[in-house]
Amino acid sequence: MTNSFIEMHKAHFNFNDFIRQAFSEDVGTGDHTTKATLTENKKGKMHLLVKEPGIIAGIEAAKFIFEDVSDEIRFTEKIKDGAQVKTGDIVFMVSGPTNQLLTAERLVLNIMQRMSGIATKTNYYQSLCKDTKTKVLDTRKTTPLFRFFEKWAVVIGGGVNHRYGLFDMILIKDNHIDFAGGITQAIDASNKYLKENKLKLPIEVECRTIEDVKKVLKHGKVNRIMLDNFSPEDVKKAVALINSKYETEASGGITEKTIRDYALAGVDFISVGALTHHVNSLDLSLKAIQ
Repeated sequence: MTNSFIEMHKAHFNFNDFIRQAFSEDVGTGDHTTKATLTENKKGKMHLLVKEPGIIAGIEAAKFIFEDVSDEIRFTEKIKDGAQVKTGDIVFMVSGPTNQLLTAERLVLNIMQRMSGIATKTNYYQSLCKDTKTKVLDTRKTTPLFRFFEKWAVVIGGGVNHRYGLFDMILIKDNHIDFAGGITQAIDASNKYLKENKLKLPIEVECRTIEDVKKVLKHGKVNRIMLDNFSPEDVKKAVALINSKYETEASGGITEKTIRDYALAGVDFISVGALTHHVNSLDLSLKAIQ
């Protein structure tokens, strides 16, 4: 697989291991319905049918799964990841041993339906920021052990990934600040930690008030300022104060009704947890072709 997202995250996600574990969970001692109704040498074809409009995502994942299941399966892509699809569209076709096609069916659908739902929502939220510089970010509010696919779907939908996990960024949030004794203390401790451990990670700090923003601007030593639970009006004031010295991010309960107001306030990024933790799957179906 040559997908850049997979290449970027292959160090902390093993696709083959995921497939093994997913089939272990689903197949267990065997797909007894398929074994009972079909002979092992029977061949067949299926296609992925779109049943509601949205942004399709997970085609590359489906291809990898089918090809991993059997080298006899042939995968023919009709539409690419990230495309706008409508009801009745055929996304791809697969052909090969019917027993293996059916055993892989639900895993492929579970991944693609959720990924497509996330991509669709991300695309919609990003569209609400049209004609601004703002990029929509995801968060760590993801399904345990399924984060790889959810963050991949955000990218396919036109959004941007925030940190992947706790290991690739210093994000100083309110609890860190309170436990550390203050916002400047937390920033200094973070810089000291990075230097001592020879790590090069960006530092983002959460600000809860305009006064916090002023403290950070006076102190420095960060890369991005998060404006948490600010009103759009206060975000605009904070952005003017920061004056492009640092990247800016708005966060905290931002919805489709308010996101454009935040984007128009001039913030660089808006993080939306709902992209991954409050999303409806897109209705897709894998159907046998007679």
